[in-house]
Order: sequence, then C-alpha cells, then structure tokens
Amino acid sequence: MDDLAKLKHLIEHWAEHNDEHAESYLTWAEKAAGMGRPELEAALRELAGETRRLKALFALALKECS
Repeated sequence: MDDLAKLKHLIEHWAEHNDEHAESYLTWAEKAAGMGRPELEAALRELAGETRRLKALFALALKECS
C-alpha cells in the first residue's frame, strides 16, 4: 500500500470516528441537561455541530485522494 492509499484509509477512519464523537457529545449533552447543567449541554451541542461540519472537509480530503 502506497502512502496515498494509506492516507485515504486514515481519512476514512478519521471521518468515521468524527461522526461517532459527535454522537457521543449529543449523548452527554442530554445527560448534562438531566443534571440541570444547561450551559454544559449547550457547549456539548455546539461541539457536536462543529464536529459534524468537519464532515465536508473530510469529504474534500477524500476527493483529493482519488
């Protein structure tokens, strides 16, 4: 496997985990809400949103690996 193929594999892996992290932030945002911590909930929801916005950059990087 050459370096470009390795990089493509890594980007795919990072993108997958990025989505998983966003879901985890939302899960913990709900828990923070249940603890009566609205500021923490809002911060975690914002983190999830920003993390999901990275998806377009991962897609661009993957396109450039083709």
